[in-house]
Amino acid sequence: MTDDGRVVRGESLGGVKSAERTYTILEYLADAKEASFASLVRDLGLPNSSGHQLLQTAVNRGYVEFDEARRTFRLGYRLWEVAQSYRPAHDIVTVAQRLMDELRDVTKETVQLARLDGLDTHYLAIAESPHPMKLVSHVGARLAAHATALGKALLAELPEQELDRRLRGATLARFTDRTITDRLRLEAELHRIRAKRLAEDNEEYIVGCRCVAMPVRARGGMAVAVSVSVPVARYNRDVARVIRTELARCVHAIERGAESMLALDMPGPVAS
Repeated sequence: MTDDGRVVRGESLGGVKSAERTYTILEYLADAKEASFASLVRDLGLPNSSGHQLLQTAVNRGYVEFDEARRTFRLGYRLWEVAQSYRPAHDIVTVAQRLMDELRDVTKETVQLARLDGLDTHYLAIAESPHPMKLVSHVGARLAAHATALGKALLAELPEQELDRRLRGATLARFTDRTITDRLRLEAELHRIRAKRLAEDNEEYIVGCRCVAMPVRARGGMAVAVSVSVPVARYNRDVARVIRTELARCVHAIERGAESMLALDMPGPVAS
């Protein structure tokens, strides 16, 4: 893990080394936006010969582009084309976006949908607040799950054995003086969240930002959660009460929509 809390993925046990290295290069470029050959092989600990061969293959296939003038690499257009074929289970984003927009219109605050990837919160959809002062984020962003309401809501939904597997040996990075960095404290917090089905971030990732999140429990769908983020200057007891009520309404509507889509996808009876 880097000093800013970003997880750098290494080679997994049992993986094909060249494939692992290729995926690591793509993930690195997704974070860095662009990088020189020297910085890329240095930061990833790649041999020059292997790094050159992997990058050349990726460039030839269009997954990475090379800027001759700047002598840097960046993600290629082919990667975007392939990504367009990805659809979350039962297309939960399509179900959720309209309802998130409605929640944003009622609360006037930023609404986000995310899934869990390891110990990262991966953002899938956003409905942005109309206020000039607001949380600024983007689809595809990844934040440390233990420091966000969305992440904690999702971690709390994991079976105990899976949660233990993910947390074992993990370092919980500190982002503010309110970040939970102790595993026992985090597990106690997740236990409370699981019972209430409501997670909160009290300036644990960003000073000046509060966040409330709920998991979406849809049968057979992708495990996701929805949050509302509010600057501390606009957050009070009345605002919190409205947000919790409207967030619950939004989450339940997403669950109903996901269930309906699942029913439409189910095969009908076979005529004999």
